Amino acid sequence: MMQNVYTVAQVNSYIKNMFTQDFMLQSISVKGEVSNCKYHSSGHIYFTLKDEKGTIACVMFAGSRSGLAFRMTEGQQIIVNGTIDVYERDGKYQLYAKEITQDGAGALYERFVRLKEELGERGMFAREYKQPIPKYIKRLGVITAPTGAAVRDIIQIAGRRNPYVQIILYPAIVQGDMAAASIVNGIHAMEHYQVDTIIVGRGGGSIEDLWAFNEEAVAQAVFDCPIPVISAVGHETDTTIIDYVADLRAPTPSAAAELAVFDMEQLQDKMGEYAYTLQHLCRNRIRQYRNRMTNYQTQLKYLSPASQIREKRTFILHLEDTLSESMKRRIQEKKHDLALYIEKMKGLSPLEKLSQGYAYASDGNGRTVCRVSQVKPDDELSVYVKDGVIHAKVTDCRELVIGE
Repeated sequence: MMQNVYTVAQVNSYIKNMFTQDFMLQSISVKGEVSNCKYHSSGHIYFTLKDEKGTIACVMFAGSRSGLAFRMTEGQQIIVNGTIDVYERDGKYQLYAKEITQDGAGALYERFVRLKEELGERGMFAREYKQPIPKYIKRLGVITAPTGAAVRDIIQIAGRRNPYVQIILYPAIVQGDMAAASIVNGIHAMEHYQVDTIIVGRGGGSIEDLWAFNEEAVAQAVFDCPIPVISAVGHETDTTIIDYVADLRAPTPSAAAELAVFDMEQLQDKMGEYAYTLQHLCRNRIRQYRNRMTNYQTQLKYLSPASQIREKRTFILHLEDTLSESMKRRIQEKKHDLALYIEKMKGLSPLEKLSQGYAYASDGNGRTVCRVSQVKPDDELSVYVKDGVIHAKVTDCRELVIGE
């Protein structure tokens, strides 16, 4: 009797139907190590999930990428939630992933990412809510374990930078189930003590060790604290939720102490610079005022009544000298003019003519005789010569004919 013969497609379809009818395979979680992970340009992710005894092919389609909160890399331990089904064309079964989470610490990291996104959406990381750290503080609150390198570093560095700062330590539990409540109580205690700045932190560790600083209650207490808070959790590469919520993040507890406490030596150096600058400015200002005072004294001397009197006297003397010189010059000019007039007068003076041998006559009435017609015989005349008068009588007179 001949057996039934099936096609490959029929067999694959039958097997696929068996997988589909198996309820467990329709919603299964499988954990293992990521291998051969490829992000396709279409958005699909192809990878292999393996452990020490076997492997299974996996695919996450682009439409399911919202179920992946991190980027997968080789060697990661993950948990894949999805469906196991048969790909009929190749006759192979594979795991179709709907949600992928990291195993162990990876799960905590996903919680960290989700809480970070939630608090960020609530605005707890916003810069406008950050309080400035006071530059010069008197009281420093420290919330950390009472033993360990963190508290020793903070006390040592704070004391070295400013020995006058009072450090108030709240011995908090920083790891374990009670750590979050202990840290919150420490923040409230520091609010009661009214410190100027609070440092919240601890030394480094794994994500499990630092998880208390990722709790929402701790983040809310830091956000609500009216006192500026500096987070100092772990080493420089460690990041926790309160690093985003705190007013300032320090990479290490030692750095937090340096940020919180101002260095007194630096302050003294700065004060010395200020003192030198102030003295220099004061000396310059005093020098300016002295020069100004000297100018005022000179002006006062010039404007004083005695100085004005001396000035006016000098001016009057100058005017007197000028007037005297002017008068002398004017008199000299007039003397010269007078000499000219005298010479002119000499040319016109009768006496000057008389001294040259000339004479003039006048009748009895004192009238000058200029013509023959003015006299007749027997008239008496007075003849004036250089040194006197001659009285004469006319005996004869005749007119002079020019040309005789």
